[in-house]
Parts: sequence; C-alpha cells; structure tokens
Amino acid sequence: MPEMFDSIVWPSWKIDNNWFATGAVQLYTRPYFYSDFSSPGFGAKGDILQASLNYSRVSDKGSILLRAGELSSAFGSFLLRYDDADNPLVDIPAEYGYYYSQVSTLPVAAAEIDLSRARWDGRAQFANSSPANPRSIFAHDQYANWVGGTGITLHQGFRIGVSAYHGPYLDKEDEYSYSKWVNPHKWPARGLGLDASLARNHSSLQVEVQKFVMPNPAAGTYVEWDSYAEFKQTLSPRWYVAMRPLLTRGSWDYRERSIEIAAGFRPNRYQILKVDYELAKDNSSSPHNENTLAIQLVTTLNWSAAARN
Repeated sequence: MPEMFDSIVWPSWKIDNNWFATGAVQLYTRPYFYSDFSSPGFGAKGDILQASLNYSRVSDKGSILLRAGELSSAFGSFLLRYDDADNPLVDIPAEYGYYYSQVSTLPVAAAEIDLSRARWDGRAQFANSSPANPRSIFAHDQYANWVGGTGITLHQGFRIGVSAYHGPYLDKEDEYSYSKWVNPHKWPARGLGLDASLARNHSSLQVEVQKFVMPNPAAGTYVEWDSYAEFKQTLSPRWYVAMRPLLTRGSWDYRERSIEIAAGFRPNRYQILKVDYELAKDNSSSPHNENTLAIQLVTTLNWSAAARN
C-alpha cells in the first residue's frame, strides 16, 4: 500500500472588526487522490486553493460577506465543507475533483457576495473561468462565468438549496475541442444542482443531484447527471461510521456507480483516524472495477499570534 501525504495550511489575518484576509495552500504527494490511481506517475505538488480579501457585517437581521481573490466555486454544497477534517470519508463525490471533473476543487479568480436573512441564505459569484476548467489569472482564454445559489432552512438541522453556473468552459489549448477555430463564447457550459442536508440527534444526511450540459464542437453536447447520498452515524464521542453511494449517468449510455464506506475514530479533538473502502464500477469501453482500501490520519494544528503594541 503506497504511503501518501496531504497538508493544507489555512492562514488568516484579521485586519479589523469587518476586514480580514484568508487563504488555503495545499501540498501533497502523488498519487494521493483516488482519481490519481488510474494514471501512472509519482511526485509532489502544491496548489493555492484560496487567497482572498473579505469584508463582513453581521446584525440581528442577517449577515453580508464580500470576498475577492482566488476562491472555490460557489456551485453545489460539497466545496463548502471540503476539508478532510469535515469529510467523514476519504474520497470525494465523482463530479468534484482536481482534473477532468464538472466542478474542480481548484480555485477561480472571482468576486463573491454571500447573504443571509432569517431562514434564507444566498450567494452569487462572478469568475474569470468555469468551475469545469478553472484558469489562472495569468492564463490565456479567460471567459466570464456566473455562479449562484440559494437555500432555506425549513427547521433546525434541515436545509434545502439550489445552485447553478453558466459560461464558456473550453480553451484554445484543448486539442480535443477544436476551439482553436471556434469561439468558446459560443459553447457555454451550464450546471444545475439541488442539495439537501438533514441532521438529527447522532445522524446526518447530505444529498446532491446535479445536471451538467457541456457543448463541444468536436464531440457534440455531453450531458451528465450526478447524484450521491452521504450518511453519517455517530456511535459515541469517539466513533462514527459513514457511507456514500454514488451514481453517474452520461451521454452515449455512460454509467458509473460506486459505494464508499468508512469507520472513523477520534483519539482526541485534533485527530481523526479513518479506515475506508470504495468499490467503483463503470461501463466504459474497457469496463473495470476499482477496489480501494485506504487508511487516513487527519491531524489539525492550531497556531495563532496576536500583535502587541
């Protein structure tokens, strides 16, 4: 079993009562993510996941948060809790990922507003590229994309929400899209998602259903449906079990199914030890089963420094 390492540093700087800066830098060895196992190669890499300047105000009526910089996509609900310390399993849903995914975990250069009032919350994001193909602020082929979402908490522990994105996703460096001869503005992608979360006593459930439409002048329009349900049951203050079945359906009769189960143990409030097993199967031209057994230790280190006059 290969040994793999992933580290995320979350620096933050509180400027005053309203202004603050945040960031997230990830360093990892390859392969680390389950999607890496299907391709050869080893190495180490680092990515900036977030780097933003933020302004917030909170009152009895609600709250407002303004953010600008390198941000995670505001589409869906999983990225809002994308952290190994919060993820009860080891892998992530198939539609999310670093590469070849409908919603990348890599950041986009964006401006965002988050609002909440009473039981409602909402967010809107204007980005330099699509969550399906995030582009560096220094890269060619940057095209404006819109992402938005809203949700309502029906009662404590139960929330439902919707989200959507729209905008060009092709770039002229993609040799498979013929985009060197086609204006990517004419081929915008769009995504629509429905999510729900329910927490009661020692049980919690997260559900997402999403549809993606990806036009391509070389291959035609690809349509994909993704859905998963993530269940977690806390057995004691130290032990829990979790499960995530997933189904993907795409154009040209593509199907992918997977189920992931895990048991977690908390030796203390700073660490989680997970034992995880995932079985995945698809019906591609070379169908195969992927069986993955993983043991993950998550350690959290907190450090803070206060300025003194």
